[in-house]
Amino acid sequence: MSKNYKITLGSLILLLALLVYFEASKPEPVNWFPSYSENDKIPLGTYVFYENLSEKADDLRPMEKPPYTYLNDSLEKGTYFFISHSLYFDNAELNELLNWVSTGNTVFLAANDFKGKLLDTLHIEQRARVQTSDLESHPHFNLVNPDLKNAEAFEFSHDKNFMFFREIDTASQTVLGVGNLKDEDQNVIKKPLVNFIKAPFGEGKIYLHSSPEVFSNYFLLTEKNYQYTENLLAYLDLKQPLFWDKNYKLGKTIHTSPLYILLNSKYLKWAYYFTIIGVILFILFEGKRKQKSIKVVKPLKNQTYDYTRTIAGMYLDKKDHKAIADKQIDYFLYFIRTKLRTDTHQLDQDFYNTLAERTNYTVEEVESLFQYIINIQQQKQITKNELIELNKKITSFKKNA
Repeated sequence: MSKNYKITLGSLILLLALLVYFEASKPEPVNWFPSYSENDKIPLGTYVFYENLSEKADDLRPMEKPPYTYLNDSLEKGTYFFISHSLYFDNAELNELLNWVSTGNTVFLAANDFKGKLLDTLHIEQRARVQTSDLESHPHFNLVNPDLKNAEAFEFSHDKNFMFFREIDTASQTVLGVGNLKDEDQNVIKKPLVNFIKAPFGEGKIYLHSSPEVFSNYFLLTEKNYQYTENLLAYLDLKQPLFWDKNYKLGKTIHTSPLYILLNSKYLKWAYYFTIIGVILFILFEGKRKQKSIKVVKPLKNQTYDYTRTIAGMYLDKKDHKAIADKQIDYFLYFIRTKLRTDTHQLDQDFYNTLAERTNYTVEEVESLFQYIINIQQQKQITKNELIELNKKITSFKKNA
């Protein structure tokens, strides 16, 4: 090994060691993963809330089993408490849970997204409020009851969309809390949207809260936000058994990798990386002399463009203008969902108003375009001129949106 070779190798190893040192010594970024686990002290964990709840509740029971398994074997009365970023109950589990509630029990559900048939069963619709005027969205929360309501709304001072309920059954369901996105420096909710309701079911009741972040460490440790969460617990009977769900947590402990212990330790992790780096350096400097020449293999040609032209030609040859129009409409709706951040599930007046606010068009212009699109969708066949007119309208709309 020559002197220059040794100097070069030593310089590379020293430079690599410095880079690894600076990388290992820099502070870890804040983890905003929405685990809502009672064991996590990250911003969106529930360690603080769980510790506080364990002091207030007479009988707090962590439940690692799925609700279906436990409720099938138990006749105990109490409150089942769920906090998660997303909640999905299959039909069998939902029926078991609702049967348990109907016998005089309580279920508290806090999630940003309720999937499955739960909301349909309760005749409730959920929507998201997204901030379009500012770079960040800060939700505000407050309770409705005058004895629990605060003079100023409580703020979640981190970028977050606001989830709310709409079209609830006001004849039987009760609005308990409201909120909205923060409007500049105002601490009062000007246009309240429902995010906390009580829905009776049989002899029991179901509480639905669309903002699980109010139970997070970050929210509770910010100013006086803990008052909101404490007032919220006033609706629960903490003298009865309180079953704390651990099964639906995103942050529940699941070790799927055999390298979990190795990578979970900072020092073992970097020792592992150094080993890999050493092997790579050995291959680069010692292995290249011994390796045989490698035949150059030309990469496969990208046939996407030719494929697209072929498929388009097939449609044109068949003169299936309706199929082309349907695909163009699907792509246009995808453009609206991804670029304009607007839900296209239901093309109603709310949709037209929202799309008009986010583009340079009036409500009448938006409605006119979609009436034409709906008319095209309802026809079994369309002419070439109608297809050309549709293309002109969509292209013009996207260009000036």
